[in-house]
Amino acid sequence: MIAGPQTGAVLRSSLVTSLIRYQRSWGLWLLLLIAPVGARFMISDESGKGIAIAVNDQLPVLTSPVLGVWLGIVVTTLLLPAGYIYLRANTNRRQPWQVEEVTAAPRVAMLMGRFLADAAVLLASLGTLTVAGWFLGWLTVTGPWQPWLIAYALWLVAAPALIGLAALRILFDAVQWLRGALGDLCYFFIWMFSLVAPIITADQPSSLAANMLDYGGFVRPLVGPQPADNSNIIIGAPRDLGAGRIALDVMAGLHAPGYVAARLGWVAVAFALVLLAGGIYRPHRSRRSQARQGRIARLLSAGPPAPAQSDAPPAKAARSRLAGLVIAEARLIGAGRLFLLLAAAAALAGLYGDYRHVGSPLALLLLIFGLSAHAGRTRGLLKLALTTPMSPAVRRFAFVLAGTGWSLLLAVPAAAARGSEDPLLLALASGGAASVVATALAALTGSSFAPRVVLLIGWYVYLSS
Repeated sequence: MIAGPQTGAVLRSSLVTSLIRYQRSWGLWLLLLIAPVGARFMISDESGKGIAIAVNDQLPVLTSPVLGVWLGIVVTTLLLPAGYIYLRANTNRRQPWQVEEVTAAPRVAMLMGRFLADAAVLLASLGTLTVAGWFLGWLTVTGPWQPWLIAYALWLVAAPALIGLAALRILFDAVQWLRGALGDLCYFFIWMFSLVAPIITADQPSSLAANMLDYGGFVRPLVGPQPADNSNIIIGAPRDLGAGRIALDVMAGLHAPGYVAARLGWVAVAFALVLLAGGIYRPHRSRRSQARQGRIARLLSAGPPAPAQSDAPPAKAARSRLAGLVIAEARLIGAGRLFLLLAAAAALAGLYGDYRHVGSPLALLLLIFGLSAHAGRTRGLLKLALTTPMSPAVRRFAFVLAGTGWSLLLAVPAAAARGSEDPLLLALASGGAASVVATALAALTGSSFAPRVVLLIGWYVYLSS
């Protein structure tokens, strides 16, 4: 590794280059608007509509510090998944690794520059949310309007979480097997764990260890330094709310023992992850070399195409353009022996238990990966597809038909065993909706990352409802 002035030059070059690339991304403007627009519709009113924060079944009095923490929860629930999609799907994800990986530049400095650029962009979105929070507080807060308290609570809660998100993106890019769908699945579970884990610390006194479990940083400000044993926090849409509002001493929670240290600790963890990523960075490999690696890769591969036969008769599917296109889309969605094996397992799982909560979620989870992968490939083949007689709209329609057809096929065993059409109706609705979302988001973003993460979040909602 080269140290000294060259390391600093590499870091600055990587930072400046990444920021310039971000300026070319139209998605940056959407990212800057997501949090302010989401805050407007997620902050609950007296009726509890929207995202409600309830402590002991009561909404808190909306003071300036409470509003800052509430906006921080908006970041944790809304901006973290959107920010991850942006970092994985925007123009900055396509680094010139063919040039960088053959240079003597230190990997740590290179990745640190990218990390600082990612963090700067995410914190810029937090800045827009701060301005929106000032305006929202001017209209809604109870008591004095204190902009500096809104900003202080918001940044103390949300900034470490966003910096940690930037570090996770760098770590995932450094590891070969986390650069694709498996990385998206890992992030989905990490995000869900970050929402669930802090709840177990709600009835514990404030300490550095307890607050380190709260990655989102919103539990301690709501329950205070010494919470009562019956503290009950609900973040979502509680069905029954008590009359009136509960007064919360948010500032006491923000200044509780170990809270500020824990927030700074998460920033330190983010920098440590970037240093780790620089140490374990693995070069990219071509798809051909990846296909040669191990039995799992061979199972994932669809295998070589059949040899061409010049005297073969026309395929039956070619007699109808639309039917042939739908069949081709279905084959590409379900490409690979492993997909077929998992599809058979999901279909058999639907024979047992409640299909709505067992078979249908398993089939939908499998389809999410097949649909998002093929939807991402479709955008890359757009120029080639334009030479065919079918329009892009027809091809997307065929994609939806193929995805819905796979969903119905996986539900057939459950419907036959139960003698009911309910599994087929569930499959029709869930498969059709997933196919539409996958092709729409892939067309907008040009990648498979956005549809995969959005569909995984939707799948969790579907599983939990």
